[in-house]
Amino acid sequence: MSENKVKQEKILFSVKEAAFALGVNVNTVYALVKKGYLPAIKLGSLKIRKAALTDFAKQYEGMDMSDLDSIVKLEYER
Repeated sequence: MSENKVKQEKILFSVKEAAFALGVNVNTVYALVKKGYLPAIKLGSLKIRKAALTDFAKQYEGMDMSDLDSIVKLEYER
């Protein structure tokens, strides 16, 4: 198979790309990294693994993360 036909899957995302993927702003991603909720790698600038984004979404599903100092179970309004 030629190199032109091989599509390499992206595994590292910039903070901006991670923010877009999570539907939040970049400041939120920086806060998640700083608080230890989202692991990152510094390669010139911060990068977040695709798997880390998926793991984060699974781990914190159903949680209210509006206040990163007080994460609680999400309460749905009726």
